[in-house]
Amino acid sequence: MDRKFMKGCEAIAEAAVRAGCRFFAGYPITPQNEIPEYMARQLPNVGGTFVQGESEVASVNMIYGAASTGTLSMTSSSSPGISLKSEGISYLAGARLPSVVVSVMRAGPGIGTIQPAQTDYLQATKASGHGGFKTIVLAPGTLQEAVDFTYKAFEYAQRDRNPVIVAPDGFLGAIMEPVELPPYKELPETPGWATVGSGDRDHINIVLSGNLLEKDQQIFNEQCAKMYERWAKEDVQVEEYMVEDAEYILTAYGTSGRICKSAVDALRNQGIKVGLIRPITINPFPYESFKKLDEKQVKCIIDVEMAIPAQMIEDVKLGTCDRIPIDTVLTSGGIIIPQKAVIEKVLLLAKEGQ
Repeated sequence: MDRKFMKGCEAIAEAAVRAGCRFFAGYPITPQNEIPEYMARQLPNVGGTFVQGESEVASVNMIYGAASTGTLSMTSSSSPGISLKSEGISYLAGARLPSVVVSVMRAGPGIGTIQPAQTDYLQATKASGHGGFKTIVLAPGTLQEAVDFTYKAFEYAQRDRNPVIVAPDGFLGAIMEPVELPPYKELPETPGWATVGSGDRDHINIVLSGNLLEKDQQIFNEQCAKMYERWAKEDVQVEEYMVEDAEYILTAYGTSGRICKSAVDALRNQGIKVGLIRPITINPFPYESFKKLDEKQVKCIIDVEMAIPAQMIEDVKLGTCDRIPIDTVLTSGGIIIPQKAVIEKVLLLAKEGQ
């Protein structure tokens, strides 16, 4: 493997190229601009194609066309740009087209600010488009994870014939860290379902689910539901750090998760029994990590997010079934969670005996 010191967005782009991505279409928006910039330089070197679409809507529909041919394809954007792509993402899911979408989250709602935030959790996990479809959503906490998850996202996409979302926040997109880059993958053979011209094959159509009859649409959705159930059984990823004896559980993902991990170490040095549950797949969500917590041992769960109001907290509540009190440490508008704020919250709860 190659070890390099890279900026987050560029590391994500390089991982995609090494995973076999050979088509990228996108449109500029901060803080993900370095992804299309890097793809514009690198894809031609490996025989790939870069297109800057005239809009987010055009770009995601270009992904639809490229993915229909069996070409490994990716698009990226940030927050309001993902909103504009949402119809196209639903179309990709409806046509069973493997693809990767990178959502580098910034503050909102509306145009918000160009600063990092985690206010798109619900968008990524619950409403990335209309129609009730779902995607695997990977939330890296380090640049190495951003590289590894982008690389893995193409495997998931091909396995399931479904879009996959990689959801770093703007902080991870902007920072620089050393990363181990994975090897270049051999390009897969063109799948049998791809529309590459009939030749000596039977005629093939990519059937958009909206063109199905009612009974066929139901069958399609039932098949997808079984796939989502399989994800929940087989694809959940979570980090549980010092949870075994913990009286206080921090829960956070992405940048907030890495801050909380350092807070756990600092609090443990003060004799406070604290642990961390860090969802890595935020869909499927690691509900079991919360269900197995002992309410006789754990006094409080502290949900830490760069979002006001909190969004992941709804899934935490589902996991705990209201057995354990939940408190929060929250920032918004592009303010990074201070480690000090997390430590002070836990110390206050411990002092109050909660």
